[in-house]
Amino acid sequence: MAISVLVENFAAVFVLEDVLSNLPLFVNISVLVKTFVAVFVLADALGNLPIFLVLTKGMEPEQRNSVVDRATIVATGVLLGFAFAGRLVLNYLHISMGSLEVAGGLLLLLIALRMLEGELDTPVVAQGRDVAITPMALPLLAGPGTLTTVMLLMSESPNAHVSVVVGIVGAMLVTWLIVRQATLIDKWVGPEGALIATKLLGFLLAALAVEIGSGGIRELFLS
Repeated sequence: MAISVLVENFAAVFVLEDVLSNLPLFVNISVLVKTFVAVFVLADALGNLPIFLVLTKGMEPEQRNSVVDRATIVATGVLLGFAFAGRLVLNYLHISMGSLEVAGGLLLLLIALRMLEGELDTPVVAQGRDVAITPMALPLLAGPGTLTTVMLLMSESPNAHVSVVVGIVGAMLVTWLIVRQATLIDKWVGPEGALIATKLLGFLLAALAVEIGSGGIRELFLS
């Protein structure tokens, strides 16, 4: 039964790929892929699987799925809202894009280093609290690094907002598919596999942080 559910869920990924391949010309594929990779890496579904399993321990499958669904919806809504409202915040506070890129790059680099060194904090679960909102949606799926990144990507791509939105939704869809199969994937991957995945994602995030930060430095000092 679990295998059939996994196959059905992951079939949606191929449907998404087919949809993306037929997107209109006004969609910037480069921006879409960049957004997808950034949000997916920062959501770190594989690395957070052990935490998700602890948060939903003792729940029935239907309850666990409901929690995952609500957490993903809340995280996606927060990311989209922050992506569109972020520019208004920048203008109100008179913060330049160069400054934000440098700060965002440093923040992402710190997160990446913590991922590589295995120093990410495990949230404390409070009894009687809706774990779908916190800590699952915030800050695990939509943490400060992810919020900063989507705001930067939206600000950097004034003519490709659709691409950023599709990238965010696509990344969160894949994250939802992975988290939905937390128990099954955890058995397959094991502790060592989850650790390796976290290290690889941390390395990719570090590279992305350097790219964003260097762009900000060029804008501040070389433009």
